[in-house]
Amino acid sequence: MARTLGQPVVVENKPGAGTIIGSTQVAQAPADGHTLLLMSNSFVINAKLRGATLPYKGLQAFDPVACLTNSPQMIAVNSGRPWQTFREWVEAAKAKPDTLSYATFGPATTQHIAAEMLVRQAGLHMIYVPFSGGAPAVNAVLGGHADAVLANVNEIQPFMEAGKLRALAVATPQRLASLPNVPTVAESGLPGYEAAAWFGLCAPAGTPKDVVAKIAHAATSAVDDPEIRKRLISLGLEPYTMDPAHFAAHIQDQYARYSKVIDEAGIKA
Repeated sequence: MARTLGQPVVVENKPGAGTIIGSTQVAQAPADGHTLLLMSNSFVINAKLRGATLPYKGLQAFDPVACLTNSPQMIAVNSGRPWQTFREWVEAAKAKPDTLSYATFGPATTQHIAAEMLVRQAGLHMIYVPFSGGAPAVNAVLGGHADAVLANVNEIQPFMEAGKLRALAVATPQRLASLPNVPTVAESGLPGYEAAAWFGLCAPAGTPKDVVAKIAHAATSAVDDPEIRKRLISLGLEPYTMDPAHFAAHIQDQYARYSKVIDEAGIKA
């Protein structure tokens, strides 16, 4: 981006409060294109769950610039468990309601909501076991303390390759090029299901459209660079670029999908 824009691009980490600290800083910055927010699914989750208490006006506080990548989600089980396929796992869960468990990131996270979407669409009744991150959730399945895990592919793949975990399905619309033998959830019996952690750029609301367009071009061009794409894929990320208009529509779609699950499941912040 710096090469395209002809000026430095500085990454400033502002963690805390479920991304609200960093989001607030950008929302309150001048709308001149010099301060951007690298955001993900928590952006829409916070707008739904904490809307009235946020120190900024939810989604209205930002102008979408460009979607950049996504991090595919995967369902896996311990290799010592009997289920060889996603269908077998679903059938086992249906045969014994409220006995099988699934581990994932804690309440109101991208992974939790993705799991709720899956069990509701499949008509399952399972025990949700929350953890402080994807890695602890994976470890619980490795240790036999939970039956299945939904986590980022890059958190599961090393244990697949070591023969310790068995991938049942990926939550992407198509099979991953890096894992062509792992079917999708959709082709395994839940058509239309997909879930991913996506990442993109937003600017403070009111940023001039020509400035937004210029930044979007620089960002998507960077992701399209062959070396950058290769590096992203090695990190378990998929290039997933969108221009400002398509990214704005994507955010609204995600807000609607998440809101439906949050309301139906009674998920709280």
